[in-house]
Amino acid sequence: MAAGNIPFRQPLPVAGIRLGAAAAGIKFADHKDLVLIELAADAECAAVFTRNAFCAAPVTVAREHLRKQAPRYLLVNSGNANAGTGQEGTQAALETCRMVARVAGVAETSVLPFSTGVIGQPLPLEKFANTIPIAFSSLHEGAWGDAAHAIMTTDTVPKARSEILRIDGRSIVVTGIAKGAGMIRPDMATMLAYVATDAAVNGNALQDMLTAAVRRSFNRISVDGDTSTNDACVLIATGQARNPPISHASSAHGQALQTVLDRVFAFLAEAIVRDGEGATKFIRIKVESGLSEEECSHVAYGIAHSPLVKTAFFASDANWGRILAAVGRAGISGLDISAITVDLNGVRIVEGGGRAANYTDDAGQAAMRPTDIDVVVDLARGNARAEVWTCDLSYDYVRINAEYRT
Repeated sequence: MAAGNIPFRQPLPVAGIRLGAAAAGIKFADHKDLVLIELAADAECAAVFTRNAFCAAPVTVAREHLRKQAPRYLLVNSGNANAGTGQEGTQAALETCRMVARVAGVAETSVLPFSTGVIGQPLPLEKFANTIPIAFSSLHEGAWGDAAHAIMTTDTVPKARSEILRIDGRSIVVTGIAKGAGMIRPDMATMLAYVATDAAVNGNALQDMLTAAVRRSFNRISVDGDTSTNDACVLIATGQARNPPISHASSAHGQALQTVLDRVFAFLAEAIVRDGEGATKFIRIKVESGLSEEECSHVAYGIAHSPLVKTAFFASDANWGRILAAVGRAGISGLDISAITVDLNGVRIVEGGGRAANYTDDAGQAAMRPTDIDVVVDLARGNARAEVWTCDLSYDYVRINAEYRT
């Protein structure tokens, strides 16, 4: 059960993108768990990946292939992360690329592999060999919804979003899908995201747009503080809308597309947190009036990652001292605690170094009950701000992860 509503509407097709989903039986029989995404020959592609030093084999291979040439196919599987598998895992990831290359008649370096699921288990190559031709034969523009379902692991709902904008009189489509519910603390979350547009965009501008969109979305969320070995986010521009190519992200058309991309990315990022494993609350932590965005972010994540804070939210227990402690241990030099204020859904709980004069436990309790909660911390020392989205920590989070491999 997700924290609040995560609407799912059938995603709009993007000209120049075809998808196919099939059941390989990697973890569960008769469950679609393998996705093939075909890109138009002249499509531009940008990507960001996990910064976890123990990154998965497909991340290593995808990075290397992306450096060599523009991709024609993305191969995604759920149920097995192919991480912590050493050289054998790297060879397995390369072999899956060869399988796609043989079926599609392209170079193996034009295939990018992506995996999500259990870490430390060998990739069952025979299941890929049997299923990739099926996925290839089912490629079509309208399969975004099937793909959104097939990449899920502990997700309870698929995550997809489409938007339309107009550039030079042409309708431009942006469609994205994502998966993720646990092991979420991106630093570029286990999360994967694939967003495509039919706009024509220069490769460098596309990478700039992706970096900006990720910084404001996927890099501002946390379910449990664990950065995955497999995180990846891909942005594709097929150029099929035939608009004059966008060569700079800062141009008028670039900014218009960026605005829509930001909305799609933000929706997918919020959906991941709302669908956090066992989540019952969606929490926006806003830290304001800091000296830098970095210090505001550090304070926000300190609150978001505190098990004591997260369990208090789950219990709707206005134990505000836990939030205060998280702010205090963030290691911010020269912090004047007497100037800090903390508000919980509009209720002032902290000021002057302690409990706010007008605060009551009844008011605090009422502020903790809603599904959506805003925590606002004012550091009163500058003009910078940062926002992090997180969720509570429930009994079900422990149960889901205790039973993950069974």
